Amino acid sequence: MDAAEVERFFTRSDGSYLFARWGRPIAPIVFGVEDQTLSVVKGAFEAVCAMAGHHMTETDPELGANVMVFFFRDWRELLDVRDLDRLIDGLNPLVAKLSDADANQYRVFRFDDAGAIQACFIFLRMDEVLSAIPADTLALGQVVQSMVLWSDQAFTDQSPLGQLDDGRVVVRPEIGALIRVAYDPVMPGMAQDPSHALRLTARMAVAQEGTN
Repeated sequence: MDAAEVERFFTRSDGSYLFARWGRPIAPIVFGVEDQTLSVVKGAFEAVCAMAGHHMTETDPELGANVMVFFFRDWRELLDVRDLDRLIDGLNPLVAKLSDADANQYRVFRFDDAGAIQACFIFLRMDEVLSAIPADTLALGQVVQSMVLWSDQAFTDQSPLGQLDDGRVVVRPEIGALIRVAYDPVMPGMAQDPSHALRLTARMAVAQEGTN
């Protein structure tokens, strides 16, 4: 990818550039699924964190769990989740908006004082579309989209995942490379200047040269 392509992944629909990555180890918890699916979701987090060179932990010292993944059938079910309205400002109008839009997924991020990702809430309403997606594919796609703060338009035209000849679904190579360099220790946890995309592109080129 060239710098313009990289910049597009973090340029929001209002034209602003905004990037953020996790500033702490990820501690996920999953609600609304059986143990088998739970292990699939946690396995996806482990795989993507390993790819990024980022860490996972059992417990976040401040929040307990800092990634909460909810599987449900109706948006109104979220209103019955204890204390969720304390974690997400404006939960009631958000649920009404998503319900009216017939949305099947949504992600809410919280950030620390430095602008890095502090927490993420992933909501998946299991309609016919999501229910038809294999659990491992659904989990991998959601984890990739929660590892960094992508543009709201980043994956409207193409999924971050691809399929190998043997049928396995994997993170697209260019997306995996972008996540890896985003987690390079020399890169910032948050950036609002498009020049950040130039730095990402340069590091991707260096990484590519190193594999040749």
